[in-house]
Amino acid sequence: MTELAFSIFWLGVLIIFYTYLGYGFIISLIAKFVKRKHYEVLSDKDLPEITVLIAAYNEQDYIVDKIENTLSLDYPSEKLSVVFVTDGSSDSTPEIIRQYPNVTLYHEPQRKGKIHAVNRVMRFITTPIVIFSDANTFLNKEALKNIVRHYQDEKVGGVAGEKRIFKKTEDNASGAGEGLYWKYESFLKRKDSEVYSVVGAAGELFSVRTALYEEPGENIIIEDFYMSLSICSKGYRFIYEPNAYATETASASVKEEWKRKVRICAGAFQAMVKLGYLLNPFKYGMLSFQYISHRVLRWTLAPLALPFIFISNLWLAMQYNPFYITASLGQIAFYALAFIGYFVSNKKVSIKGFFVPYYFCVMNFSVYAGFVRFLKGKQSVVWEKSRRAAVSA
Repeated sequence: MTELAFSIFWLGVLIIFYTYLGYGFIISLIAKFVKRKHYEVLSDKDLPEITVLIAAYNEQDYIVDKIENTLSLDYPSEKLSVVFVTDGSSDSTPEIIRQYPNVTLYHEPQRKGKIHAVNRVMRFITTPIVIFSDANTFLNKEALKNIVRHYQDEKVGGVAGEKRIFKKTEDNASGAGEGLYWKYESFLKRKDSEVYSVVGAAGELFSVRTALYEEPGENIIIEDFYMSLSICSKGYRFIYEPNAYATETASASVKEEWKRKVRICAGAFQAMVKLGYLLNPFKYGMLSFQYISHRVLRWTLAPLALPFIFISNLWLAMQYNPFYITASLGQIAFYALAFIGYFVSNKKVSIKGFFVPYYFCVMNFSVYAGFVRFLKGKQSVVWEKSRRAAVSA
């Protein structure tokens, strides 16, 4: 029994270490030996025509700022088409958009979900490049030009921008945890891109060659992730561009972040089933390695390993081994901090690292809830979006 516990403990530790730290070290090391051609920003006369496509559902609180932000971006107006699709919106979002003559609006009263709305509108897009952005995010002025420059490489099928969380001096568990998570996630995406390709774009800001767009099934939950990897599977690279970024506030509370995470995890299991062919490294090589290391393990073996590590550690500690006693006390302290974090999760705290244990647990436990939802088939593509925190909060 002790030998089994020993094996389970160290295998679990290896999985957790590799998933959250080891892969980052390895991909950073590989990146040092890979040289990619650098493409400069094109002059205005050489820039291609592009479309910025924004799907918005009941975004009346953000929509004016989003329109103004998009129209103020540094890109020739004669080469920029701004398109909104507001299917199902029951507030004043469509009416507000109609007040802007240089913005195209597509609207249907029936609500069938974001991917249905995007698929419907993509049939009318004629520009060679389309850039997707969420209605509650705001782009930096140079975002479009920094994205477009990568398409000078014919093997680039898409470009992912960077997601940033609005930083506050004091934050709750959601804001602090989400901000730290995305900083590390952005680091991994930069290294993935330098080595070969990003393995999954974030819907806040990404782009594709219009000719490569294939309508995802209208039951796809995380269409941005699925779409970007489908393009990669055809031999194209997805580049990460940190100088094109979308900023948004964190979820209003951990409850709202939990809702968002569970939905993403349910969609992740759905996508992993549909993208099962990418698990073949003999066919997809580096893409498979990145996909498994960066995504699959985080949604499967890593969360599964946590309870096994804890239980096996307790058993080994009962054998009066000083190392395992210390390790078990460390785990107990970590989860105790997470438990305390639960009770103060919506308080404003300036020490953001305080919320790391709690956010880590939320992130991993949401995988279990997402898996159950996936098995039951209860996650609809028509979902109520999570509330975001106010900027001034």
